[in-house]
Amino acid sequence: MKQSNLCPKFEKAVSLLSQRWTALVIYQMLEAPQRFGEIQAAIGISGKVLSDRLKDMEQEGLIKRDVYPETPVVIEYSLTEKGRSLETVLRDIENWSQDWIEVDQQSNTGS
Repeated sequence: MKQSNLCPKFEKAVSLLSQRWTALVIYQMLEAPQRFGEIQAAIGISGKVLSDRLKDMEQEGLIKRDVYPETPVVIEYSLTEKGRSLETVLRDIENWSQDWIEVDQQSNTGS
């Protein structure tokens, strides 16, 4: 079989965005910074998986974590410039999905 000539950067980008929940978390954060519970409730992800994804995305420089020393401590997540730059990609995927993806009505929970 012929070896792929894909650019390693493209391959890494697709791998990153195709991790389960990652694109949805980024999409959820496009509007404004959010707290852990807000993200979790909005997309229905388990706390453990969300925690893992947020750590991964922070290491990749897609999000930043701000800690406010209040009582109780407030932690807020927001997109970095790198993360925000994915908005056009995600909006294009959203538009493409509206035109081309059929959803089984029994499993349809969103738009």
